[in-house]
Amino acid sequence: MTGIKKPQQTGLPFAGKVVLVTGAASGIGRAIALAFGHAGACVVVADTSVDGGHATAAMIVEAGGKALFVQSNVARPADVEALIDKTVSYYGRLDCAVNNAGVEEAHQPLAEGDDAQFDRIMGVNVKGVWLCMKHQIRQMLKQGWGAIVNMSSVSGLVGSPMHAVCTASKHAVMGLTKAAAAEYANSAIRVNALCPAGVKTPMLARAFEHEGQVEAALKAYPIGRFAEPAEIANAALWLCSEQASYVTGHQLVIDGGFTAI
Repeated sequence: MTGIKKPQQTGLPFAGKVVLVTGAASGIGRAIALAFGHAGACVVVADTSVDGGHATAAMIVEAGGKALFVQSNVARPADVEALIDKTVSYYGRLDCAVNNAGVEEAHQPLAEGDDAQFDRIMGVNVKGVWLCMKHQIRQMLKQGWGAIVNMSSVSGLVGSPMHAVCTASKHAVMGLTKAAAAEYANSAIRVNALCPAGVKTPMLARAFEHEGQVEAALKAYPIGRFAEPAEIANAALWLCSEQASYVTGHQLVIDGGFTAI
């Protein structure tokens, strides 16, 4: 731990802390990155989208924060290793990481799926989270602290018909989260997961592109609406904060009551 300093405490809850957010070019990832930036963190924005990633970083800087964009495909081991190396070489450490990058599945029966789609979904949603955690934890062990939040889904808790592979991938994320939390709890590294249901993002818009689908889907939500990306971001900040210092291995469900009925 020589030469690695803990962040200084100031008025903002994440002032001076270094936070990495993957899949931060749009949607939930962008909202999380912006929220950490507003809370004083030095944010590393990671995504395959160059334009979207630079735009997110620019938004943070324009609001008075600090941000660095790194183009990265989390399914590629070399990209992930380079991402963590760049983070540490630029900011000196890695305090928190939100592994949000993920891809969706076409709406189709399991029996009609194909190998290429399976490999693509598992490569990003599962292998990507595993690769990110592997390199993030190695750095956090050197520091002696850290917090990780993995993006699962309500599909990581229940079955989602017509989305079997994504359902399997999000269940796998929960398994990785719980195993890592148990392994590294004594090393002051906390690992938790977020399980949102429908969130107003471009991905959701693609899922409900046909007329009437949104109204039909909302019948399953007691709260009567989909979540705003900022509501998911607030939960990510809490899990990474000192207020959640005794929380690890947890699956925080943010679903407007979807799984309550």
